[in-house]
Amino acid sequence: MRSDRGHYVISMLEAAENASPIDAVGAVTRELGAALGARTVAFLIADLSGRALVRLAHMPFDDAGAGRRHDAEVATVLPFDGGPVEQALRTQEVRVVAQPDGWTVLAPVTDRGEAIGLLEMVLPDEPEPRGLAEIARAAHVLAFVVIANRRHTDLFEWGQRTTPFTLSGEIQRRLLPGSFTCEGSAFTLSGWLEPAASIGGDTFDYSLARDVLHFSVTDAMGHGVASALTATLGVGSLRNSRRRGVGLVEQADAANADVAGHAAVPGSFVTAVLGRLDLRTGVCALLNAGHVPPLLVRAGDARPLSLPANFPLGMFEGVEYQAGEVTLRAGDRLVVITDGMRERNAADLDLAAMLRSITDLHPREAARALADAVLEVSGPTLADDATLFVLDWHDGHGEERNTRAGADQARASAALPD
Repeated sequence: MRSDRGHYVISMLEAAENASPIDAVGAVTRELGAALGARTVAFLIADLSGRALVRLAHMPFDDAGAGRRHDAEVATVLPFDGGPVEQALRTQEVRVVAQPDGWTVLAPVTDRGEAIGLLEMVLPDEPEPRGLAEIARAAHVLAFVVIANRRHTDLFEWGQRTTPFTLSGEIQRRLLPGSFTCEGSAFTLSGWLEPAASIGGDTFDYSLARDVLHFSVTDAMGHGVASALTATLGVGSLRNSRRRGVGLVEQADAANADVAGHAAVPGSFVTAVLGRLDLRTGVCALLNAGHVPPLLVRAGDARPLSLPANFPLGMFEGVEYQAGEVTLRAGDRLVVITDGMRERNAADLDLAAMLRSITDLHPREAARALADAVLEVSGPTLADDATLFVLDWHDGHGEERNTRAGADQARASAALPD
């Protein structure tokens, strides 16, 4: 690769900006391929299931090829199988695989712990460590290209959808945060939603202020479009009051009034856990509105937190809400789930034991492991959405993060055993 790092980064960004949003990633990968003398370069985007990558390609209709098609776009799903592709994402480390005709390099495309996908390239010669470091940096730049350009096209979203969404699923998807994972100096978080066949109205959300982390997990009554619309009221109200700078009790008061006053189906309500974590002290205020209690994993023990009892949002107008709090210690993990994680056969899952067994996993992999465990005992089709939010507390707010190519390597999950 060119020795002038700034030059190739500028070239990549210029290539992305000069191309249309739908071809920006292709333009960047072509620029990379030319700089590296690579035989092939491709971007593999993470599937929304969290269990596969998707190779996107533009191919004329008369070209043969397997994969899901839309006009001339082709999406080929590559399920995780424990091999180098999955290992690269899991460990957030560049992997090099010897091939008969060259060397395949797999570099995670990541931003703040969000695994967006992989940069895959085939080189004629085995890359040196310095070259691999440059490839990792280029993959990090590619993450920003994807984030910036996916706002202008449905291509990436279409590619990530292994199965079509229902209308209620489409509404629910829009209520979720733009990134399911976030790493900060003092915390790491990741959320996950395993949808039921008929959407059950679950959501999770978070927002980072200068010294505060806000988060919520909600579950709207019912299923289908009506439930998704009720969830929209609840999440919209919570975001609106949060952005006005009010506290948890005031957020709950506003959401209670908004859901009660505007729900399309009379009597609709939303259960919720609202959180406000002071990043300077580790003090986490929590408000439970008729929801499954949050769980605290500390020193090998997993236990539900005892919080003041409150009615669900929208159930009764004019009721008062109370919040509790817990002071997190470095190494603690806070887990918030919805009742879909405990209903029917899912109740057979020993959740506390499962949480104890995955304490060494990054929240991103921990969330997926929990979802897989629920599917194993309840799947393949869930009766209700199963949603979870995993928050690790490290302490050290205000300190600089120790990252490489978009991820903190010290927090990444270990490789799967051979």
